[in-house]
Parts: sequence; structure tokens; C-alpha cells
Amino acid sequence: MAVILIVEDDGFLREDAETMIQDLGHDILSASDVDEALSLLRSPRRIDALFTDIYLKRAVLGGYEIADQAIKLRTNLPVLYTTGSTIDDRMKSLFVDGAHFLQKPYTRLQLQNSVAVLLAPLALSPA
Repeated sequence: MAVILIVEDDGFLREDAETMIQDLGHDILSASDVDEALSLLRSPRRIDALFTDIYLKRAVLGGYEIADQAIKLRTNLPVLYTTGSTIDDRMKSLFVDGAHFLQKPYTRLQLQNSVAVLLAPLALSPA
């Protein structure tokens, strides 16, 4: 299965997402802020996808910054954004190409479906 980097500054929400994604059979790496996420992305660790909150406490649009850097470091990395705030067209225009979005609060089934769509291209690509 895949290794998914979860970036969420709310500890409860991060733990919940970690549990749900692990229950789907995936491995996870976790970060609570931009610096932690970028450190993991710069490491040699395997990361197959990024699931990031857009608004982080210490970086208002930190999820965008993480995704932008992630794509520079790991070309074609699938990205799934999340937030509890309203997303308008201006905000969507900041998404990296091909990114997906999951509105908070989300259910286990919604996360499962979003992860399946996010990882679908990986299943099709040759190993």
C-alpha cells in the first residue's frame, strides 16, 4: 500500500486521520507544521501522497506552501487538501496541478473515497 504524509496542526484531527488511513491499509508519516512536513519531504523516506490542511496555525496558507514545495521535491506527488473553511475559486486557483480537495468535517467513507481517487494513478503506473 501507499505511504501518505499527513499534515494537520490539530492533534485530535491528525490522530483521527492517521487512524482512518492506517485502517485502509496505508502507512503514514505525520507532521504538525510546515517545517516538519518539509523535513520529511526532503528526507529519503518513501512518500506516495500528501494529505494537508490548508490553514495551519503558524502559517495561514501553510498547506499551499507545503504542496508547492512537495511538487518541486517530488514531481507528480498526489496532493489532497483539506480545510473546514469555505474554498472559493481564488483559493482553488492556488492548488497545485491535479490536486484534490476534501471538505472538513469529513467522514471515514469520504476520506476513504478521496484517498482511493488520490492513489488511483499510482495503481496504474508501472512499478
